[in-house]
Amino acid sequence: MTEVKCSVANCQYWAEGNNCAATAIIIDVDQHARANYDTEFAVEDMHGHKDAATSSSNTCCHTFTPRKS
Repeated sequence: MTEVKCSVANCQYWAEGNNCAATAIIIDVDQHARANYDTEFAVEDMHGHKDAATSSSNTCCHTFTPRKS
């Protein structure tokens, strides 16, 4: 698997060494930042859904889930 780095330490998928331990990474454009994807089904929901970003600053990560205390 490709190495995915993340500095959001309060995400349930954050792992030691600033690694992401999620089985899938869901990335969307900012205009969909408030979309409520259920992470379990998000990959299936993304089929056929295509947008274009002009730079990395126009994207957001929908994989983030706050870690339970």
